Amino acid sequence: MSDRARIQGHTVTRTVHIEASRARVWEALTDPDVMVKWFGDGVGFAALEAGATGSIDWDDYGSFPIEITEVVPGDSFGFRWSGIPAEQLDEYSTHVRFTIVDADAGTDVTVVESGFDTIPGGTRYRRDRLEQNREGWDVELDELAMLLEGVAQ
Repeated sequence: MSDRARIQGHTVTRTVHIEASRARVWEALTDPDVMVKWFGDGVGFAALEAGATGSIDWDDYGSFPIEITEVVPGDSFGFRWSGIPAEQLDEYSTHVRFTIVDADAGTDVTVVESGFDTIPGGTRYRRDRLEQNREGWDVELDELAMLLEGVAQ
């Protein structure tokens, strides 16, 4: 595992090194059955292709709709998602993009979440959302690394 997520402008970025193959990391990022082991309590989408919709659900927070924007197998995966529990994507959504690259004996995973500058609510609300999601990516990517490195079940 590596540095914490950081905020630059209206973007959250974090890179984590995982001692696992690129194929295993890709599966964990894109297969709903594996995603629920590190990201959300329920994950589903219609298909693994751009334009497909679905949701990521947390028992304690609600359902967050998603729309897949990018699928480049073994390389990158992106989606828009609601920043607040909602029935459908709206003006509060941001964009998440994962990229993966081979690194030493493992894989580097980078997440970039952008679009906070266009959500309604003013500067304070946007900064609060940025900070909440920065903290969230620290937790979630640590869980991904622990899952794939066999530290957690």
